[in-house]
Amino acid sequence: MKEFSKDELKSLMAKQDGLCISMFMPTYRAGAPAQQNQIRLRNLLRVAEEKLLAGGCRPQEARTLLEPVQGLVGNILFWKYQSDGLAIFLSPGIFRYYCLPTHFDELIVVADRFHVEPLLPVLSGDGRFYILTLSQNEIHLFEGTKQDVREIDIDTIPKSLNEALQYDEPEKQVRFHRGTARGGDRSSMISGHGAELDDNKENIVKYFRKIDRGLHDLLRDERSPLVLAGVDYLFPIYREANTYPHLMDEGITGNPKGMSIEQLHRQAWSIVNPYFQKTQNDAIAQYRQSSGTGLTSRDIREIVQAAYHGRVGLLFITKGHRQWGTFDPANNEVHLHRKMGTGSEGLADFAAIQTFLSGGNVFVLPMEEMPDEAPLAAVFRY
Repeated sequence: MKEFSKDELKSLMAKQDGLCISMFMPTYRAGAPAQQNQIRLRNLLRVAEEKLLAGGCRPQEARTLLEPVQGLVGNILFWKYQSDGLAIFLSPGIFRYYCLPTHFDELIVVADRFHVEPLLPVLSGDGRFYILTLSQNEIHLFEGTKQDVREIDIDTIPKSLNEALQYDEPEKQVRFHRGTARGGDRSSMISGHGAELDDNKENIVKYFRKIDRGLHDLLRDERSPLVLAGVDYLFPIYREANTYPHLMDEGITGNPKGMSIEQLHRQAWSIVNPYFQKTQNDAIAQYRQSSGTGLTSRDIREIVQAAYHGRVGLLFITKGHRQWGTFDPANNEVHLHRKMGTGSEGLADFAAIQTFLSGGNVFVLPMEEMPDEAPLAAVFRY
C-alpha cells in the first residue's frame, strides 16, 4: 500500500489502457463491525464482476482483472491495519489501494478513467492533520481527521536519537537520565552543563533534521497542519530543524508515551480546528469580496475550463455533488450529461483535481455553508 500523494493522484488521472475499476467502502478497525470488512469487500467484488460482464467482458477476463483485489480478501495482515475507508483502483496496468481516515460510502464505478470524486475530502484537507510525537527514544507520526486518527509507518525517519547518530563519533552521543512520566519533571532530561549542553542540543538538532528530511517526501505536497507532541523544551529545537511550512505554533505538551491515541487526537483537534475554520472563513470572504469583478463563477462549464488551465485559486464543492459529462481539452468544450454513461466523467471532481494539481485550494462543504447558492463555485486567479 502506498501513501496517497499528488504523484499518486497524477498516476491515477493518466489515461489507462482498458477498463478502470474504482471501488470504495467504509472500513472498521475493531469490534464486531471490523469482522464485516472482508465480507463487504467480497460482496463488492461480486458486484464489480457483474458490472464487467454486463459491459461485455468475458468471464475469465473479469476474474483475471479482479484477481489482485481478490488476494486482499483473505489477507489477515492487510485487515489488521485499517483506517476509516478503503479506496481501490484497478486496471490492466494499475493496482492501487489506500487506507484513509475518511469514511466512504460503498461505490463501484467501471469506466474509461478512474473515478476519484470520493477522494475530494482527502484532497481538500477536510480537517486532515498530522501529529508528530517527539522523544529521544521513539518517533511516531499520525494522520487524523475530526473523526479519527491512525499511525503512519515511515521507513525514512530514524526511530530514535541513537539510531540517528549511530554513525557519529562516540563522544558526540547525547547522555540522558529518566525523569517521572508525569508531573513537573521532564520524562527525559539532558545531562551536562555549559558547552556539553550546547553539544547535546546540536546532536538533537541533527536528529530532528533527519526526521524533517525523512518526512519531506510524504509532506512535500501537503498543506495539512502538523502538530508536535512532546516535552516542551524539544519544540523550539525541532522548529530550528523544521522546513515544513504548516507546522502549528501550538503543540501538545507532555510525555507522548504516557498519552493514549485518543488523548493525542482530542488535544490535536482542539489546536487545528480554529485553523481550519479560519482558512475556510477567509476563503468564503474572498469569494464574496470578489463577486461582481469577473473573478468568480458558479457555472460548471466555465469552472471546468478555468481549472484545466490552472486559473482556479479557490474551489467550493457541495459535499456529495456529482455532475457527469465530458471535457474536450482540444476544443475547450464541456458537455453535461444527465446521468453517467459511456465516456462520462465526474466534472466536479475533475475541476477539483485540476485545481489541486495547480496549487489551488479545494473546500468540500455542506450546501448551507457554500458561499453562493450553487453546488459549485470558484474564485479565479485572473
